[in-house]
Amino acid sequence: MQATATVLVYSDDANTREQVRLAVGRRPAADLPPVQYVECATMPTVLSELEKGGIDVCVLDGEAAPAGGLGVCRQVKDEIFQCPPVLVLIGRPQDSWLATWSRADAAVTHPVDPVALSETLATLLRRRVAASGTAVATR
Repeated sequence: MQATATVLVYSDDANTREQVRLAVGRRPAADLPPVQYVECATMPTVLSELEKGGIDVCVLDGEAAPAGGLGVCRQVKDEIFQCPPVLVLIGRPQDSWLATWSRADAAVTHPVDPVALSETLATLLRRRVAASGTAVATR
């Protein structure tokens, strides 16, 4: 298995990005490699990082402004070839329909629950490994 998994974290709020990093920690599960984070505060940066490749999972803040993570998710699912799995942070459980509309692979409510976020991220990373038939992407 590869040395690290790369997780893109998008939010215009540095505190939200930090909450995601602290909640997931260095390794979301014992059977997965350590995580390396790529932080993005703007949508153009997200698109640039995804076009470079090497991202294993994206965590997008649905409450980000001016480009919310739900809209960004829908755009990258349409525009990025073999888009990595996307986890969106939503404001409340009732917003799960928006996560479905955006084509997100998973959704977790904000404020971040460390256990739920780690488990969901680990599930997406495992799917990524299974789908590719190899270890996580190289960066």
